Amino acid sequence: MPGSDSSKRVPYSRKPEDLSLDEWQAELRKQFASEQKFKVKNIGDHPVYSDFEVFNQETDKTYKVSVRDNVSSYHYCSCPDFKVNTLGTCKHVEYVLLQLLRYKKYQKYFTRLQKNSYSSLSILYGHKRLIRLKKGNGSVSYEDVDRFFDDRGFLLPGMIFSLDNFIRSAVKADPAFRVYPDVFEFISRHKRNQDRKDRLMEIIPDGAESEIFDNLVRTRLYPYQKKGIIDIIRAGRVLLADDMGLGKTIEAIAAVEIFTRYFDVRRVLVICPTSLKYQWKAEIRKFSGRNACVVEGLIHKRKELYGQDDFYKIISYGIVRNDTKLINEWAADLVIVDEAQRIKNWKTQTAKAVKKIHTEYTIVATGTPLENRIDELHSIVEYIDMYKLGPLFRFLDNHQVLDEHGKLIGYKDLRTINKTLEDILIRRTKDEIADQLPGRIDKNFFVEMTPEQKSDHKDYYDVVARLANRWILQGYLSEEERQNLLICLNCMRMVSDSTYILNAKTNSGNKISELKSLIREVTEDKSNKLLIFSQWKRMFNLLIRELDKLDMEYVYLNGDVPARQRKEIIDRFQNDQALKLFLSTDAGGVGVNLQSANILVNIDLPWNPAVLEQRIGRIYRLGQKKHIQVYNFIAEGSIEHRILYLLDFKKNVFKGVMDEGGEDRVMIEGFLQSVKAMLDVNMEDPDEKEASYDENDKPYSQVAEFNAPYQKDQPRYLADQVRNQGQEREHDSRGVQEESFKKGIFSVFRNRIIRLIKRFSNFLSGGEQ
Repeated sequence: MPGSDSSKRVPYSRKPEDLSLDEWQAELRKQFASEQKFKVKNIGDHPVYSDFEVFNQETDKTYKVSVRDNVSSYHYCSCPDFKVNTLGTCKHVEYVLLQLLRYKKYQKYFTRLQKNSYSSLSILYGHKRLIRLKKGNGSVSYEDVDRFFDDRGFLLPGMIFSLDNFIRSAVKADPAFRVYPDVFEFISRHKRNQDRKDRLMEIIPDGAESEIFDNLVRTRLYPYQKKGIIDIIRAGRVLLADDMGLGKTIEAIAAVEIFTRYFDVRRVLVICPTSLKYQWKAEIRKFSGRNACVVEGLIHKRKELYGQDDFYKIISYGIVRNDTKLINEWAADLVIVDEAQRIKNWKTQTAKAVKKIHTEYTIVATGTPLENRIDELHSIVEYIDMYKLGPLFRFLDNHQVLDEHGKLIGYKDLRTINKTLEDILIRRTKDEIADQLPGRIDKNFFVEMTPEQKSDHKDYYDVVARLANRWILQGYLSEEERQNLLICLNCMRMVSDSTYILNAKTNSGNKISELKSLIREVTEDKSNKLLIFSQWKRMFNLLIRELDKLDMEYVYLNGDVPARQRKEIIDRFQNDQALKLFLSTDAGGVGVNLQSANILVNIDLPWNPAVLEQRIGRIYRLGQKKHIQVYNFIAEGSIEHRILYLLDFKKNVFKGVMDEGGEDRVMIEGFLQSVKAMLDVNMEDPDEKEASYDENDKPYSQVAEFNAPYQKDQPRYLADQVRNQGQEREHDSRGVQEESFKKGIFSVFRNRIIRLIKRFSNFLSGGEQ
């Protein structure tokens, strides 16, 4: 057998000159088969022309191999490689043939042409999948055979939708007539696809102008989005590759609504990066009104969540690797694969796991389906339609340009790839639909906090909750208590970014890694330039370390930069197209105009909506010629998540808790209401609580009760912690530097806290900082 002699091994990485591409690949499979130790079981009636089970102990997988005669093009295996490689063989087929040929008594079946007594319908897995009629010896004459099949036995174009009639007729005339299972599935899929397209024409008769779009989701859809939704439904399984920022999430959610109303979709699975799980949950709720279950936690908890009857379930790529069996048991009708570049490497366990998820419909979304190599696109498309681009070896041979040493030096015939994908690819760029785009798109990225962040955040939360409840009970707080309240609120904000801001000996947080991913993605488009804001210098210290590792150029502006240098920094960023990143604190960014940037990233949220709009106003102003994208990084389940609702990003308006110019007493009550909203705790009316308070009542006693020794030591503890850890506030350009804290200038610290309280009060009444 070819490949059995180790001295004549076929090279894996480079085609021998004396073999064609198909011969080389077939020989590789024979060679691989000769090295395996599969277990084979004959489950048919004939010793050779039969069905066999082939079990691979290493992968714990069993495939069905059919040896139908001694013509290789009629063999069959249920493995993915056989169905895609167009060779008519695979390592399992070759292994079975190798085992059979070892027996002298079976060799006669391979020395002369054999023809089965029965007739059959099978699929030829060639460059195209074709249904083929094979007539057996002495078979009966079938009615209308010439109307359905050509002279070679292949099904004629357009006849698949009435092939059932021929099959019924053939089985009636010849009970021995065989139709293999993959033929029925092939026919069924074609019919389902056509039925869906016909139904689509009925429900959307006027295209993007159809009434169905008026109340499909809770937002206005742009014309390009409506067309994209129609294309998603038409394809059923689709690659949604619109430019970043064009609303792929909304298109996917809206398409799901149509699938649900008209195509019996009842279960939808969303696969996304960990950092986007709660963003998906929030946007599903926002745009469709549906609830979604985020599947996470230990295995027993995940099993419980899979068992719940939810319309949407959201999982991370990491969960897919571990829960493939549970996911398929849940049996989603539609899968959304977000940020699908995570499956671009077909060799990874993540890509392999995702491709094992079975579903009728899928929406694979990514703005960058091809980042470095064309095989990345092949891997992504493989999940949508494993046959679309053919086997990888042939795809690369058709499109790679190699030098004489086999080194990749370029690509060719790329337009044919686009042509091949046209019925499953949705791709619009911002330039193509510029006349439809809004001037500005805001997007929130929800980032999960680490256990260390959650622990520190809870410590400060508990203090704030106690102080707020004390305020409720007593109707006032002392000046020292108010200072402690504001300190803890700000510490919650800082630790939402990273534990490093409060303690430089630690660095626990996910925002920087997620920001790096965003930077890499958006800078793939060479026309994009980013303005990145944070309130904390230490957060930029972390980011700058990572940018230096990546050798990415940037400029950095903060309150310490002299005016003369500020102009030089700004001019350089404005005029140097190769310079993509401008980093700025709020104090440093005052009065800066940067229309050359078109993407703004808020690593953290400011208290004041006016400050937020001032940030955005640096790039979103007269003279800006590009569409603007604003990305807000929000720590999931943190004080930032509560601030988000107070700021009301969608309207970009903050009305404050009360009207401007109110009395001090009313203003302080407004401040308390905002604290309550950010804490999201149940705080009752003071009079009612006085009457019903029980110090042993839980959970109130856990939140509201003060322990006297703890209360006594709390102010000193908070002051020392903030002073020693070097808290930095950038809102005040005259603010105390970190060295002041280290030197323990407590009087300065105290005055600063008073200023902060005043500013925070002004913020709540609609004033400027």
